[in-house]
Amino acid sequence: MATFTSDGLQIAFDAREPAPGAPWLILVHGFASNRHEGWRRTGWYAALERRGMGFAALDQRGHGESAKPHDPALYGRDAMARDVLALMDHLGADRADLFGYSMGSRTALEVALTAPGRVSNLILGGVGDALFTPRETAATGAMAAAMRAADPESITEPMLRSFRQFADEQGEDLEALAACTEATNPPLDPEALGTLPMPVRVIAGMQDRLAGDPEALAARFARGKGVVLPGCDHFSAIPHGLTKAAVFDFLDGLDDEDPWGR
Repeated sequence: MATFTSDGLQIAFDAREPAPGAPWLILVHGFASNRHEGWRRTGWYAALERRGMGFAALDQRGHGESAKPHDPALYGRDAMARDVLALMDHLGADRADLFGYSMGSRTALEVALTAPGRVSNLILGGVGDALFTPRETAATGAMAAAMRAADPESITEPMLRSFRQFADEQGEDLEALAACTEATNPPLDPEALGTLPMPVRVIAGMQDRLAGDPEALAARFARGKGVVLPGCDHFSAIPHGLTKAAVFDFLDGLDDEDPWGR
């Protein structure tokens, strides 16, 4: 297991070196997932290797094989973004393409807002205009309570039960996940998105009720485009071939934006 240190925490990652002169693609998984479940099992490692692409995937703090503090103050978006930038520093990557999914998209977006000059192309998966809906304290508390429930069968809300079952299947630290949901973050500034210089793709399933409209979110970016995946929900989109096609077409410059900014 490869690791690096960020904010004094050990962060686990996998990496495949890109060819000389080719960019890194940094993969940032979602809540209650990890690099193996979010990217390896869903076929992304194999697809990237077949294409000869260099990539790195980290376990976000609180997940997988990375450190799992139980203090909500350590899980702000800014802290999660610092982990990604620290990974890029560890790899010697001044710039990289960045692909986040669900909570990982929030982290990836924070990286782009914090250090726009270090992100060549930004891919936000599993999110849409619901990103701007303020998270109610009650909803945050409900997710934390679901992570802490002694009996998962006592969770009556289907989506919360799905996340808890998913966390249990991965053997995740439930208290760390609860702390992650309890982090306090300032609301996103929609106007700031329009200042980002890089091409952006926002990709979500048509049946993803967590994400909202990806096209409406994409319209906030100067160089954004939304992609709606038919027949996909929040969980089925990440392994789907349609998602891989959208991502690779974008990175290959085969849609209406040139990823190299020419």
